[in-house]
Amino acid sequence: MRPAAATLLLLALAPPLPAAEPTAHRGLAYAGTKNEKQTLDVYAEPGGKGRPVAVWVHGGGWQAGDKKDVNRKPVAFAEKGYVFVSVNYRLIPEATIGEMAADVAKAVRWVREHAAEYGGDPDRLVVTGHSAGAQLAALVCTDDRYFRAEGVPPAAVRACVPVDGDTYDVPLQIRTVEQRRAEIYRRKFGDEAAQKHLSAVTHAAKGKGIPPFLILHVKDHSEVTAQSNRLVAVLADAGVSARAYPATGKTHVSLDADLGTPGDEPSRAMFDFLAATLKK
Repeated sequence: MRPAAATLLLLALAPPLPAAEPTAHRGLAYAGTKNEKQTLDVYAEPGGKGRPVAVWVHGGGWQAGDKKDVNRKPVAFAEKGYVFVSVNYRLIPEATIGEMAADVAKAVRWVREHAAEYGGDPDRLVVTGHSAGAQLAALVCTDDRYFRAEGVPPAAVRACVPVDGDTYDVPLQIRTVEQRRAEIYRRKFGDEAAQKHLSAVTHAAKGKGIPPFLILHVKDHSEVTAQSNRLVAVLADAGVSARAYPATGKTHVSLDADLGTPGDEPSRAMFDFLAATLKK
């Protein structure tokens, strides 16, 4: 075999090169303040253009957590052709949960305005988050007042992927848990009117441009299973495409930590869902 032919054969048989490591652009202010809790990090592969953008909202019980806690997610999303953004937001006691949702909406508005600078498509946004971040992601994607206040058109947000949230229906959760935990939720969410207002299920309705939902949750946990199925049912009644994915062999922590790792089944389900949804 000629040397040139042998070289071509070796190149053809070689495994594909991994995606370039995304460059991290950290501490970008999205609300016109110097508050570190109103900043975000953008992870973008050099030379990208027109890529969908995934906006991640961390968990932590609305009083802890940080945008840097992303494990392998930036690399995994970059390998799938996304720009990845991780958002900080103000926490209890500095802000109410409604103000946290407003922070997330402000971050999405900033992302849309600046997406092209990092190779992203401003009209192909995905909103996702874990635990408290799942509640906030689901809320801003159903209660259109948050995005409307920031001038974000509903059509720009193409999908929502909440991960293991237990408060898509806050009054239901308070009725479900023991008294001690119920009191903690009441302190965080407020009175019954506020609890209802901060529940994604309250705002699901036809004609609002609510994006398709994939709700990941731990299979063997009764509360997150009930909350996920409740949100799916309400969204379906409103004509919104929604599906729950019960993750086998996961805990609340590992479902988040493993997201984006090779061979992880919830990750596969998420990326398959996003690929199909973003094609439409």
